[in-house]
Amino acid sequence: MKYKILIVDDEISVTKYLKQELEEICEDYFVICKNSGYEALKIVMQGEIDLVLTDIAMPDMDGYELYSRTIDYDESLPVIMMTGFGYDPNHAVVKSKKHGLKDVIFKPFDINKLEQKIRDKISEDRA
Repeated sequence: MKYKILIVDDEISVTKYLKQELEEICEDYFVICKNSGYEALKIVMQGEIDLVLTDIAMPDMDGYELYSRTIDYDESLPVIMMTGFGYDPNHAVVKSKKHGLKDVIFKPFDINKLEQKIRDKISEDRA
């Protein structure tokens, strides 16, 4: 069974790298890349996504807004946020955690740790 993972980051090089690495690590992953929060939201609302992996800082829609809209559409859809920022009480990660976000990965991260986090979230969702 293929799991559809939506990766959202405004940096094309990041989404290409993550797609290549994740699909190489696990043949069960089908990775869709979007470089805009609005494009990603359209994909989420079409359904059939198993997990969203999104950056926090994007020019059109930050990670908190994408997370918030995603869980409004489907609260059971797992979301993992990526960030290169440290702690800030007004940061999108903090706001998102207050609204239920459980998974954050800090850049730079080990691709194998990310893949394990994805596998855990998908397994948890299927349990």
